[in-house]
This record gives sequence, C-alpha cells and structure tokens, in this order.
Amino acid sequence: MKTVYKYLLGSLLLITACDSDLDQVPPNIASTDSLTNFDGVLNAAYFYQHGSVTPMAVMGDFRADNALMDEEPFPAFDRYNAELTVMEDQFFGPFYTAMYKSILSANNVIDNSIDETQVGEAKFLRALSYFKLVRVFGDVPVNLSPTPSTTDTSILVREPLEDVYNNIIVPDLMDAIAALDTEIVGGRASRYAAQSLLGKVYMTRGDFGNAETQLAAVVNGAAAAGIQLQADYADIFGVDNDLNSEVIFATQISSSISDEYGFSEFWSWYGGLDTKALMPLDSDLIAAYDASEAGGDTDLRRAVNIDETLLSSPKYPQTGGPDHDWIEIRLADVQLLYAETLNENGATPAVSLAELDDIRTRAGLPVLDPVTINTQALVRQSIQDERRLELAFEGHRWFDLVRTGTAEAEMGEAINSDYFLFPIPISEILASGGVITQNPGY
Repeated sequence: MKTVYKYLLGSLLLITACDSDLDQVPPNIASTDSLTNFDGVLNAAYFYQHGSVTPMAVMGDFRADNALMDEEPFPAFDRYNAELTVMEDQFFGPFYTAMYKSILSANNVIDNSIDETQVGEAKFLRALSYFKLVRVFGDVPVNLSPTPSTTDTSILVREPLEDVYNNIIVPDLMDAIAALDTEIVGGRASRYAAQSLLGKVYMTRGDFGNAETQLAAVVNGAAAAGIQLQADYADIFGVDNDLNSEVIFATQISSSISDEYGFSEFWSWYGGLDTKALMPLDSDLIAAYDASEAGGDTDLRRAVNIDETLLSSPKYPQTGGPDHDWIEIRLADVQLLYAETLNENGATPAVSLAELDDIRTRAGLPVLDPVTINTQALVRQSIQDERRLELAFEGHRWFDLVRTGTAEAEMGEAINSDYFLFPIPISEILASGGVITQNPGY
C-alpha cells in the first residue's frame, strides 16, 4: 500500500460530506484541542486531490486539441458555448467538492499542528487546491478556517482571482518552501515540489522574473536531490513506474479507495475505454507528431502517447488500471517552463533552447538549432510545440493555451474568453442561495 494511504482509512472517518462544501465541519475535528496527531488529517488533504484528477485530465486535453469526445453531449468540450453546464455531475461538481474538502483538511493541519513539516505539506496542498480552482473557475470562494461558519454566507462570496493568488497561493507556497526539505519522502510534497508549483503559478500570471528564480532552483538542484529524467520516456508512466526519479509530485492513486469521482478514470478516457470517447485521439495531435518527424527522424514519444489505429492513447497501460498515479509535476515539465522563462526574460536562443536538449535527445530527435530558430517568437513556438509533444495526455494542453494566449490560434477559431473558464456547479449556486454566482457566458 502506498505511503499516502498509511493512515487513510482512519482519516476518512474525519471527513464527511454535507450540502455546501465550504460548510463542512468534520465531526471528529470539531474540537481540535483534543487532537495531538494530525497524520490522518494531512492524509485526507492528500487523498481529496483524487477528485480533481479525472476532471483535470478531461479539461486539460479534451477541451484542447489533443483529445475529443464521441458521444453527445460530451463533445460540448469542443464547442465553446454554455453547453458545458450539463457536465456538472460528471466533472465540475466532483472537482469542486474535492478541492474544498482538501482545503478544509489542510486548514485543520495548518491551524493546529505543531509539526512544521506537516504544516508545510498542508500549505502546499492548500495552494495546489486553490491553484486548480482558479485556473478552472477564476474567482472562487475562500475558506481559511478549519471550522467555517454554517450560517455566515459571506464566506461563500467569490473572491477575485488576483486576491486568491496574492493572499493565499503565493504566500502558502513561500511558507511551504521554507518548511520543506528538498528530499522527496514517500511521494509527499517537498521543497522542490513547492518551488515548481510556485514557478508555474508565476508563469500563469506572466511574472517571468519570479518564475525563473523558482524554476532555476529546481532545475539546478534536481540532481543532488535524486531528481532526473528517466532514460526511457516510456518508463515515466504506468503503475510499475509510479514515483520514479522524474516525478517531483504526483497524486497517488489506489483503486481500493473511492473518491468524489468514484474512482480516478483518466487512464480509461485517454485509452478509449469509455463509451463517451471510444476514439479520443484528435487528428491534430497526430499532425503535431508528423511535424516533429518532418526531418526524417522518429519521435520515440509517438508510440507511447498515440495509437493511430485505435485513435486512442496507450500512455497509461490497462494493466494496473485505476492504480495509475496522476503526475502533477515532473522534471521535464519544469525544464520546459524554465526554458520559457529564459526566453521571455531575454536570454539568447542558444541559452533557452539548450534546456530542451536532453528532452529531445531522449525522444530520439536532434537538438534545435539556434541559428535557424533565432528569434524570441520562434523559440517561444518551439517550446510550446515541445510541451505539447512531451506532456500529451497529462492534463496540461488547455491550460497552456490559455496561459500563453494562443487558444484561438491553436484551435483555429474565435473563442469568447468567457469560455477559457468552466462553469461553477449549479448545485453550489443553488445551495448558497445565489451567494455564489455563475461565470459569465454560462
């Protein structure tokens, strides 16, 4: 059994669901003075990340040009209009619920544990939860209390996205960086996980200077912490490769324990094993691999990521099924982001592109020539192309397109910016008596 689940069965007794996710007061934590060991509560904060996995996979790849749905109404992910509100029960509701449960558990650890490492991990998880929420929904309600009021509806008002970044996500990650060690123990949050996430946060906000500082620390310190690229791209994925040396942080999955979604099924969606997406592979991704091999080379990632006969992805083998971990952060992702910061901060093409060298070499491709790719714009496009090929079916693509302002260009159509975000679950709006409001366009 994986480390994160060591105390999980006990910790599940600490968390119960109720009508409004921000109004949950776990009965066994009502009097936190009586608790002296917060291992179970912290494990609950880790566990509830499960509920984000399948929704984030679908939003990240099926909303973009990597994957598509076959069965109505699910192709609404490829139609940029209000239709996605019907997906509440399938995706947005479980995601929303799980993130606020993780936040509530983290709040209990942060406010009551005297273990600095526990508090650091809890702050990482709270920041991760809020980062997922704001990328998906924009403005969101904020709760920093372990025992939120069940009558004060003001806590349900959605707070501006920038305030959530400035007042919660960034400070929590800075605190986590100060509290955690660089060593990854049992797949738990580490200093480098917090720095990687903070770098990604800064990238999302367009703050390339601060992003470079955080990402450089991870790239330059990775080897000493035992973090390195796998020699074979295929060895990153699959149950037998969980928590390998390239993984900086993953949500650990166990099929023996259900979550808000039932079970994490991202692997089956990508593999064409769900009737809603029997042939999920988007032809545009096939074309992207064709372009990467235009010089006569073979991109070794192609066979891992796409099956052109079945029009699906074999990236997560059926063997092991729902025990596949969901990789939140891995070294190649961080290196590509770091290359992006270098380019945006004015480094020469040679310096920026060098960060792609070992990633491309592993893929069986030649390194990129800075004599040919000799402008900031060309380097920028090269990095984005590499991110797509390297990180296909890992939930990044849509969020990368929105972050870089390239969604319309890459999707080949005009998209109302309202639909860069997803709909707030209608059940939450109704449960709050309308205090929680819907996103424009929905």
